[in-house]
Amino acid sequence: MMEKDAKIYVAGHKGMVGSAIYRALIRQGYEHIIVKTHNNLDLCNQKAVQDFFRKEKPDYVFLAAAKVGGIMANSEALADFMYDNILLEMNVIHEAWRNACKKLLFLGSSCIYPRLAPQPMSEKCLLTGELEKTNEAYALAKISGLKYCEFLNRQYKTNYISVMPTNLYGPNDNYHPTHSHVLPALIRRFHEAKINGSNNVVCWGTGKPLREFLYVDDLADACVFLMNNYTGNETVNLGTGKEITISELTQLVAQIIGYNGKISWDKNKPDGTPRKLLDISKLKKLGWHYQTELEEGIKLTYLDFLNNPMRAER
Repeated sequence: MMEKDAKIYVAGHKGMVGSAIYRALIRQGYEHIIVKTHNNLDLCNQKAVQDFFRKEKPDYVFLAAAKVGGIMANSEALADFMYDNILLEMNVIHEAWRNACKKLLFLGSSCIYPRLAPQPMSEKCLLTGELEKTNEAYALAKISGLKYCEFLNRQYKTNYISVMPTNLYGPNDNYHPTHSHVLPALIRRFHEAKINGSNNVVCWGTGKPLREFLYVDDLADACVFLMNNYTGNETVNLGTGKEITISELTQLVAQIIGYNGKISWDKNKPDGTPRKLLDISKLKKLGWHYQTELEEGIKLTYLDFLNNPMRAER
């Protein structure tokens, strides 16, 4: 169990996941949370990360920092996604080990499972098949971080764990028009269509792929829970166990936002992985269950979007 007065470093606290973990720790009474903005600590700078860990000596680390994006961003910047993510992961994990950090939690992603993995995907299917090409670079970087944690545990008896979240959404998401994930991208697209009086919104692909979504504050609660209750080399899937087609999702977002026009599909654009449902039986056995249903979560996320300065970015 993390002590309430322990020094806890949340890497990436300005992002959607990191900020949710920070909120969860505050809610649960942790008193000494360390955070640094990118301007104050570049996690890709090895010397800067070394100096930070040597000075602060955190007891626990939540590694939520990452370079992330949707299909377009991943396809256009393959080298950048791989290089930046491997660099920051290795710097943080390695310095945590060198400075005798008690425990570290690494955030993976369900997109690193094989493209055609058996559904629902269990933790054991990692590295059993070909990756999805549209995010292969990001997936390889995440696999490297996850495996480095495992290898440190085996070689040096550390207590580093990893989690595999499903698709996440919620407050402080990235609503960039081209570099965001599917749900925030849809929220922005339908909001702008409503405001502009557009009678048609064009979405990518066929709308047939199935996706699972987890509200980010539920994810954060699960991460704190696992930091306190789980030890092991194998990752833990974090999700809801429920899925929805992209077509159904677009209709739900349009309904919540109040867009009444037509929705059409550009089938020349990629769909990505056909289905991504996590097997969450391991998580359930550990005693954790999500709280926020998708419709409620989208409503909360839309409220965040309406007050988010990123709406102005184009």
